[in-house]
Amino acid sequence: MNTFIIAALFPLLLTVSCGQVERQDSGIKQPVAGGTSMTEPQRAKQTVSPEQTDTAVFGAGCFWCVEAVFEQLDGVISVDAGYAGGHTPNPTYEDVCTGETGHAEVARIVFDPAVIRFDALLEMFWQSHDPTTLNRQGADVGTQYRSVIFYIGETQREQAIASMKQAQAGFDDPIVTEISPLPEYFPAENYHQDYYRNNRNAPYCQVVIRPKLKKLGLE
Repeated sequence: MNTFIIAALFPLLLTVSCGQVERQDSGIKQPVAGGTSMTEPQRAKQTVSPEQTDTAVFGAGCFWCVEAVFEQLDGVISVDAGYAGGHTPNPTYEDVCTGETGHAEVARIVFDPAVIRFDALLEMFWQSHDPTTLNRQGADVGTQYRSVIFYIGETQREQAIASMKQAQAGFDDPIVTEISPLPEYFPAENYHQDYYRNNRNAPYCQVVIRPKLKKLGLE
């Protein structure tokens, strides 16, 4: 399934990039250490107590696309776009786009492990992007678009490594996904949140995100 999805989407991915779209900031972001708390817009979506939830943080290209994929899954409570893995405190989108801060665009996924397990999220992670292309997904090029799993705790680390070994069988080229502990996480600007839901007619949504969701059977 991985090879089929990637081959079908590749011509579309080359035509539109996340960085080509003009954006206007509409809010202030605050850094969150450890990736365990949620921004105010996302907290409103919470349906179970925080003690019953877990968190995953993935980078797989433009965070609009990653967010849109995982928002469709049963058991996922909230998803927000953000930045992680860099060395510059309080990065802005413009900072990250330079590729000089070290941050990756990521999605922070709060989920109910009683409904969907972390290993199921990992399966969707491998299916939804090409983890064999270094610092690139389609027309989005740069270290900020790298394939990365930021694990939270030893159990997630072990599951991520085991999952990557299994996923390799579905790809001809070596997987280059980074697996690292989650450093400080910074939520992205408000205009990035729920981008697909709020901008379905935007070119990137029509050309890249919507076809991907259809190929994955999510729309």
